[in-house]
Amino acid sequence: MKILAKTLLAVVLIASMAACRNQAGGDKPAADGQPAAKSEAKSTAPTLEMYVMSQCPYGVQVMNAIAPVKQQLGDGLNLKIGYIGNGSPGSFQSLHGPSEVKGDIAQLCAAKQAPGKYLDMIVCQNKNPRAVDTNWKECASTVGMDAAALEACVTGDEGQQLLAAAFAEAQQKGVQGSPTMFINGAPYDGGRKTRDFLKAACAATTGDQPEPCKNIPVPPVVHAIFFSDRRCAECNIAPLEPRIKNELGGLQVQHVDYMTEDGKKLYAELRGIDPSFKVLPAILVDGEEVAKDTEGYATLQTYMQPLGKWRTLRLDATFDPTAEICDNGGVDDDGNGMADCADPACKEAKVCREAKARTLDMFVMSQCPYGAQAMVAANDVVQHFGKDITLNVHFIGQVQGDTLTSMHGPAEVEEDIREICAATKYSKEHQFTKYLACRSKDYRNPNWQPCAKEAGMDAQVIQKCFDGEGKDLLKKSFQFAASLKIGASPTFLSNNRREFNAVDAASLQQQYCSDNPDLKGCAEAIGGKQG
Repeated sequence: MKILAKTLLAVVLIASMAACRNQAGGDKPAADGQPAAKSEAKSTAPTLEMYVMSQCPYGVQVMNAIAPVKQQLGDGLNLKIGYIGNGSPGSFQSLHGPSEVKGDIAQLCAAKQAPGKYLDMIVCQNKNPRAVDTNWKECASTVGMDAAALEACVTGDEGQQLLAAAFAEAQQKGVQGSPTMFINGAPYDGGRKTRDFLKAACAATTGDQPEPCKNIPVPPVVHAIFFSDRRCAECNIAPLEPRIKNELGGLQVQHVDYMTEDGKKLYAELRGIDPSFKVLPAILVDGEEVAKDTEGYATLQTYMQPLGKWRTLRLDATFDPTAEICDNGGVDDDGNGMADCADPACKEAKVCREAKARTLDMFVMSQCPYGAQAMVAANDVVQHFGKDITLNVHFIGQVQGDTLTSMHGPAEVEEDIREICAATKYSKEHQFTKYLACRSKDYRNPNWQPCAKEAGMDAQVIQKCFDGEGKDLLKKSFQFAASLKIGASPTFLSNNRREFNAVDAASLQQQYCSDNPDLKGCAEAIGGKQG
């Protein structure tokens, strides 16, 4: 699976902008929010629309955050909660499955029957969002709703009609991601903390401000250092600053570059505190200050590690600023008298690898949907180029002793073994790519033998390899991908050196031909259209 954000922190903090994506349309109910004490001030209340999925973690996050805002503002905020999905009564679909559909219905019914209590019920359900299909009964009773009346709606035609209308409304508005939010009709992309929603609602209020708007909590100042190295093309962490600020509203950032005097001094200081501190980029936040921001700290503490007075936010950092950089114009970075590819440290760097014309290396996970698309495309490419291409397939995973793991679980490891066995035993004229393409079209099907037969392979040969040398073959494949720091499926190396990503045959052909332009197969696009 192609990883767009390479840092662990970015993956998590994308929650500030992240959404569970519906693949085929949306849903939403218009339900007025929980009323509380009316504001005495004369003002025009803003309207906040929130389109969610009841089991989406990002939707759960915003629902929990908005509930106290509605409680504080009462009629000073018009809140509408919508739901995202597709289908029709009796055949609804939602991203997280049938249990989410039922959870959506329960929340819609609650909003209609008890507009003053349904947010409390949802917050109660969100303590265990995986059980929203059943925990509405207990939560309804806990907040004082009529559980019997709610059940009649949830299990009857009324709930089906409410969800149909909700899904239709979201689809009409083009909503597919949970959460998608609008304030007074304009897209809302601000922070997702309670204080953020309160501040936004107050800013959108016309006329006199409700009383809660006069005392919006000011987040404590949190000083941070974004420590990087301008020589490293993949070390730009500046885009993370606004995302972290969504969690730490009082964030104040100082950017420090290793190549400055201050950067060298900071690096030496951090190494003195912890000799294992070696790679950049790093994000350091003041440990005492961040602990005072209780909301932000609660979100980030899992990703923090102590380092003196600082807390480091865990990143997938790999750049050693003291090591040789293999492609920076002959600079001897580590002072050993050898620069760039002449330095032994650069032996395995992609830029220093021996160029091999007419060669394409593919790195994939067998049950990654994007990797599967790429394997189908790779088969089309090798059939198109024939003898003018050598395709090598490698797999991405983790090695821990004798244990092999992969992102999509044990079944993926097993299929990786079968596929690398196919590539090893049936490499002549790329026969193995036919098996890979066949399996990729239905990669979760455990019945692999028909694809072996379709590719002209002996299933017993594959099974014998699977039971014998296959695991060692896959271990070496995992280690090879790791040595090249390749972790995204699919990734390709053209002519043993240039890295790129592609999932379709046309893109693969274009990339391959950019390094091998004189091949006959480059004159005509795959499928017969002129390139």
